[in-house]
Amino acid sequence: MAGLAVNVDHIATLRQARGNTSYPDPVAAAVLAELAGADGIVAHLREDRRHIQDRDVYLLRKTIGTKLILEMAATDGMIQIAVDLKPDLVTLVPEKRQELTTEGGLDVISLGPALKKAIGRLHDGGIPVSLFVDPDPDQIEAAQKVDADMIEIHTGAFCEAKAPGDKDTAFAAVIEAAKRAARLNLGVNAGHGLCYESIKRFKGLKEIDEFSIGHSIVSRAALVGMDRAVRDMLALIRDL
Repeated sequence: MAGLAVNVDHIATLRQARGNTSYPDPVAAAVLAELAGADGIVAHLREDRRHIQDRDVYLLRKTIGTKLILEMAATDGMIQIAVDLKPDLVTLVPEKRQELTTEGGLDVISLGPALKKAIGRLHDGGIPVSLFVDPDPDQIEAAQKVDADMIEIHTGAFCEAKAPGDKDTAFAAVIEAAKRAARLNLGVNAGHGLCYESIKRFKGLKEIDEFSIGHSIVSRAALVGMDRAVRDMLALIRDL
């Protein structure tokens, strides 16, 4: 059965909207998500610190009892933080300062040498590495070549497609990406834009090890509480 890693970035987004408050605390949200059954916690420490702060990831490392997945850019500064923090997994993602959220996967083909060097440094620090990639067979092949331990399939195109035919095409790409990664002995996570409806489409796709979901869970939590929001998503995942 696939696991659920809850991304608490948007709890921090709400906190940072006021800038001078200490609430809502993403660490408290992470604890509640774990108590509800989450298998891990995701936090994206962006270079511009727009939501998650350094303080958050260090407190998460000390507080949570499952696993901490740190999303970050493959920069020297972030790698140094990761080596010091020792998360259970680092997911390398692309970043643009002007984007609202991560808009696409890494171009592993073009960035191969730099990514391989970054992955080597993280491996030297005892940290496994995942690459956030579009469901593109060539990018997945490239991920294996740069020594990634796993990939996270960017599911945005599937989740955002409106026409049924476009949605089917996008999901077929996700299926093929998951199966190809599994054949290459890469671990397979999936995330971006997944919600309580779109998750149902994954029924029977056994190659997915874990789903990384944040915005939809945090949005529901604003209305029904974190415990209920996480349990509702877990119930759907357990039915896949």
